[in-house]
Amino acid sequence: MKPFVTVGLDGTPESLSAALWAAQEAHARGVPLRLLHAWVLLAPEGGEHPVENDQNYWPKRIVAEAGRLIAERFPDLPLHEDLVAEEPVEALLEAAGESEPLVLGSRDMAPMASYFLGDIGLHVLARSEGPTVLVRAREDSTPFADDGEVTVGLSLHGPCDALIEYAFDTAARRGVTLRAVHSRNLPPSAYTRGGIDPYMAEEMTKRAQRDLTEALRSWGEKFGDVPVTEIVRMESPARAVVRDAAETGLLVVGRRTARHALSPRIGHVLSAAIHHAPCPVAVVPHE
Repeated sequence: MKPFVTVGLDGTPESLSAALWAAQEAHARGVPLRLLHAWVLLAPEGGEHPVENDQNYWPKRIVAEAGRLIAERFPDLPLHEDLVAEEPVEALLEAAGESEPLVLGSRDMAPMASYFLGDIGLHVLARSEGPTVLVRAREDSTPFADDGEVTVGLSLHGPCDALIEYAFDTAARRGVTLRAVHSRNLPPSAYTRGGIDPYMAEEMTKRAQRDLTEALRSWGEKFGDVPVTEIVRMESPARAVVRDAAETGLLVVGRRTARHALSPRIGHVLSAAIHHAPCPVAVVPHE
């Protein structure tokens, strides 16, 4: 099956922004773009109907509007318009397993500068089998910057090969530096009455640096042309990943597919990233 990028459309400004980002991504990858709109009440096609009697008028208009906007910017990009008579979550989850990646829009809640992600987006992120990218709404159709560094947040608590590979591959295609950020909290024993024990803090930092370097070693050899900047911080991982995304073109974060039954669908680091990072966020499921 030939790969493609899929964007979920719902007629909102944020989904149009997502469509433009997805078009730019599909163009860079050299693959078609699928414009997907899912509505469970979609009527079967057949015959000509007056606009006022066409149950599918608005779904068709949503997809057509996005298609026209993209065609103006990327006239040679192959587009596939897809109206699906399914619940949106199920249709998007199926698309996520087939696409590279699935792209969704997310509202910018200024002045809080945070994403607003509805139930559909949360359900898709929590269950997606493939990478999903969240894109903020934009007030214009200017090109997205694709020359900014790619930042990947790594916990190193377990295997994360799929996450690291996606980050390296994206940086390689864009010809930019990959910033690998790892952060961990200092243990309680590092805090004394006089503040943080400098010796323990230094030893913990060195250990974290060794762990990060080792995790990236084989991938750095595989993607030898990708410059890598390793960043270690002794602070809250959620705070660190958002701070380091401030000047980046794309933030890549992971979601573990094997979670405890009582654990939240989306961890606190991922939640911070998708709600507060100022750039597009790629969420990559991994073991």
